[in-house]
Amino acid sequence: MSGPRPSGPPPAHRSSGPPPAPHALAAPGVFPGGPELFRLHPAVAHLNHGSFGAVPLPVARVRQDLLAEAGSDPDAFFLAVPERLAEARARIAAHLGADPAGVALVTNATEAANLALDALDLAPDDEILVTDHGYGTVVDAAARRARVTTVTLDPALPDEEAVRTAVLGALTPRTRVALLDQISSPTARTIAGPGLLAALRERGVTTVVDGAHAPGMLAEPLGGEPDFWFGNLHKWAYAPPGSALLAVARAHRARVPAPVPSWEDEHGFPRAVEYRATADYTGLLASPAGLDLLARLDAVKLRADNAELVSYGYRLLARLPGVTPLPYEASLAMRSLRLPRRFARTRAEAAALREEIAARLGCRVLIWPWPGGGGIRISAQIYNRPEEYERLAAGLGRLLDSV
Repeated sequence: MSGPRPSGPPPAHRSSGPPPAPHALAAPGVFPGGPELFRLHPAVAHLNHGSFGAVPLPVARVRQDLLAEAGSDPDAFFLAVPERLAEARARIAAHLGADPAGVALVTNATEAANLALDALDLAPDDEILVTDHGYGTVVDAAARRARVTTVTLDPALPDEEAVRTAVLGALTPRTRVALLDQISSPTARTIAGPGLLAALRERGVTTVVDGAHAPGMLAEPLGGEPDFWFGNLHKWAYAPPGSALLAVARAHRARVPAPVPSWEDEHGFPRAVEYRATADYTGLLASPAGLDLLARLDAVKLRADNAELVSYGYRLLARLPGVTPLPYEASLAMRSLRLPRRFARTRAEAAALREEIAARLGCRVLIWPWPGGGGIRISAQIYNRPEEYERLAAGLGRLLDSV
């Protein structure tokens, strides 16, 4: 399953010699056959799976077959799309423990967030509660529709209970909606846990959960019974880009708008939301193959191995002078740490450091901005190896010292 390697030259980066020995840290093993399932450039340490994912070769082949089918007989292909989307949705729902009638296939989490907010028919004076860990475009979508109150959550808050207390303490009599990350993108923390969702429901607050990182990484991604939930399939569920899921509680389904008018409008949710007339549906139709592959690989073992590997990288980075480890969820395949205070104070500074790390170290990571100094987030996927984290830790220490 190894497929051809990229033929072009690797991205430029300056070699800085072998990384230092990891001392007492025992390096975990590599997931059997994991690297061979992807066509990633071997000269780059891809430690940022949480941002864009990567498509395994078997899933890519399913999509290529669908593209070939669409090209060979477009009439037959597109006339069958609504029914085939329904079949794909049912397969995905079975993997995730969802009601097929209560979920719709969409292109990404940002689109799903906008559909959910439109379904709520908010007035400008209604209040939407968000946190400063929320994804920028999702928070911006809320601010375009109503008044937004932002809860400041210190990245060093010790646990989920501390997060719950902070969010509930920020509610006001005007709070109509809470738009919260299930797993925060920059800091890889659980925010919208079942306990917090239950407490918000008791207070009459409509819950909209950004579960972008949940499918594939969590065993039960739709837990907690939110009013609206959305998650990307292209990250941890091995689907092609442009694949996501929107789940809606029964009481709200009739109000979810279709992205564009189509011949499926008469069917209502979810078919009217899924169908966009003539478009490329091959990524969505190939999405079940990603979850099928995850199941074949043994999802329980895979998640445990990824969590162990990212923990190894986290502990290496935590040794660097001035780098502060942040609390983390032991079962997740992402970890975040604070950089020294002079780094990544703004989006521009964060982007510059991210590109410097890519150019000089050949490592892809997320650098997130934060007032006073931002942080670094690393991910682990079955194509990663311990030596990639060793390379990052050795090179990042020298890079931070040189700036």
